[in-house]
Amino acid sequence: MADLKLTKLRVAIAISAAPGAFWASRDASGQPRGVSVDLARALAGELALPLELIIFENSSAITSAAATDGWDVTFIPMDDDRARKIDFGPVYNVAESTFLVRPGSSIASLADVDKPGVTVVAVADTTTMRAAAGWLKQTKVQGFNAVDDIVAGLRAGTADAFAMSRDGLTTLARDIPGSRVLPGQFFGAKTAVAAPQNRRELLAAASAFVEAAKANGLMRRIYDANDMKDSPVAP
Repeated sequence: MADLKLTKLRVAIAISAAPGAFWASRDASGQPRGVSVDLARALAGELALPLELIIFENSSAITSAAATDGWDVTFIPMDDDRARKIDFGPVYNVAESTFLVRPGSSIASLADVDKPGVTVVAVADTTTMRAAAGWLKQTKVQGFNAVDDIVAGLRAGTADAFAMSRDGLTTLARDIPGSRVLPGQFFGAKTAVAAPQNRRELLAAASAFVEAAKANGLMRRIYDANDMKDSPVAP
């Protein structure tokens, strides 16, 4: 393996109440847990490096911190805008992006979301927000920095529909009685390993790890351990 000249591996993660292939959450003791956390631990073990988890509020903050040497590796949704700022390796998850509608809402389909007067929200400056903005024709999407702020809006009725990946929304819906995750999708979100630009050897090592994890069953086991038994691993 190439000499990466690292004394530790700094992995960027984001924490919210809606864990999935990208988002992590906190366990009862307050420690980070989730797919990205387990991948970070396994990658650090593979590279024989101590792990430091660098916690951010959202994927936009992770992307911005790449330019200031804020982290070494992350596992994050990809799109063209983000690819101009960080370098991506293999995709490990492809998920449907859809909407969670607030309790009491009459919205029953994706088409019902795209109507004047419907308040659509998303985490600000993310792949999903950009995709939702491009898909919506009759209304606009409003960005918030934290999922907790969005959840508060859904509970209060100031937000009608939350755009996000289905895996995270399914988990979130359990904690918001009366909310519903809509069938169908407006976007197929791809989540991949990534590194800051021009860290070629590091990205190559992280990419080899992800491909091996998909092939040897580790990725499947990590999904299953994080309540993602119904989510397929990307080919």
